[in-house]
Amino acid sequence: MTIHKAGYTLLLKILIVLVLINLASYYFIDNLLIVHTILGISIVMYLFIVNFFRFPNRVIIQDDNTILAPADGKIVVIEETEEPEYFKERRLQVSIFMNIFNVHINWFPVNGIIRYFKYHKGNFAAAYLPKSSTENERTTIVIECKNGKTILMRQIAGAMAKRIVSYAPVGGKARQDQHAGFIKFGSRVDLFLPLDTKIEVKLGQKTTGSQTVIGTFK
Repeated sequence: MTIHKAGYTLLLKILIVLVLINLASYYFIDNLLIVHTILGISIVMYLFIVNFFRFPNRVIIQDDNTILAPADGKIVVIEETEEPEYFKERRLQVSIFMNIFNVHINWFPVNGIIRYFKYHKGNFAAAYLPKSSTENERTTIVIECKNGKTILMRQIAGAMAKRIVSYAPVGGKARQDQHAGFIKFGSRVDLFLPLDTKIEVKLGQKTTGSQTVIGTFK
């Protein structure tokens, strides 16, 4: 277990602030109980934030015919719906909700070439709400798979998430063992798949990023 690079700068800034707060409390507060309480709260708070940026070591088995979970979380949507941004046609939507305790790394769900990327400014409503897919801050990544199928992956910021990080340059390669990005402090990831995709998960099922099979191509 290591720390993801998306957290380096933020963790350093928070550490500096907490150190300064504790030094100030040590020099200006005579009550040792209060000083120790501030120190204890600082340690717990910092470890809690570090937990957001943990980077688990996982063995990833790539398969060009398989769609792997792009994130840790829980399946909250499996339905046929209209995808209005890129495909403008009916697709199978599978959505994974990430809570504050999940690993916040996003993996590429398939192998292929990145054909489209766009960042959208937006709101920070609760990510489990259906409207978050079109109204919240989000990114859209479209990947053309080696078998000719094309899928769309959308990173969506939630009520706590204030920044989405993406590693998806247009024309670049997508690999199931590589990171597609990172959503700081949780949210949601949507997948829009071909209608003939065989879905292998159920509503409410927990997923492990890069490990759980979401579906297979026909």
